[in-house]
Amino acid sequence: MMNPKILVVEDDRKISNLIKIYLENYEYTVVQAYDGEEAKEVYLQHSPCLIILDLMLPKASGEEFCQWVKKGEMDDPAVIMLSARAKTNDKINGLRIGADDYMTKPFSPEELVAHVEAVLRRTGHFCQKIAIDGLVIKPRKGEVTLGGKQIELTSYEFNLLYFLMEHPEQVFSREQLVHQIHPHGEAEIMTRTIDAHVKKLRRKIEENPSQPWRILTVRGMGYKLNGI
Repeated sequence: MMNPKILVVEDDRKISNLIKIYLENYEYTVVQAYDGEEAKEVYLQHSPCLIILDLMLPKASGEEFCQWVKKGEMDDPAVIMLSARAKTNDKINGLRIGADDYMTKPFSPEELVAHVEAVLRRTGHFCQKIAIDGLVIKPRKGEVTLGGKQIELTSYEFNLLYFLMEHPEQVFSREQLVHQIHPHGEAEIMTRTIDAHVKKLRRKIEENPSQPWRILTVRGMGYKLNGI
């Protein structure tokens, strides 16, 4: 998986840059915004996996931005609220409007990184939407669309498709794919189900399942997703 993208929304540029430096040291990709309105533009442009959000912002408050994000049609990113407000009611309100975590200022950058790691573990390792030639998968929402039309998939089909879309043009053996969707299954038995999952997926995402061009069979090796 690519490095998770994090949006830092903080009007104090020194604090924002400090957070950015620490996160990039841990190989996260960081984008920044300095007020509530700019945050909307950056969010729509970058579709981050996680948002570190100050509550006291110019133009639009952190609460307003969080509510806007949670009501939107894009992925549902994790949110860590960062605020000087330390009262219990402030924390409760933040969590109720959609935050996954709440930290108070002043804070340790190392502690913030630990919170980021914990939230990403808790909210799932699939973060960012992927779009390939009209096929779009939104992992946090559990949605797949083709040409704007929603496609219903089982959990196994969803995980298989996401893995292939994360690695377009790479060939994977059946055993490798089994490990992704049946990590605790019996490999010898589960390997036989990969062909069945692929066949069902093709029925849902291929114009002509008998002549597939999205999920390709590589003879003697396995399967790959056409990234062209």
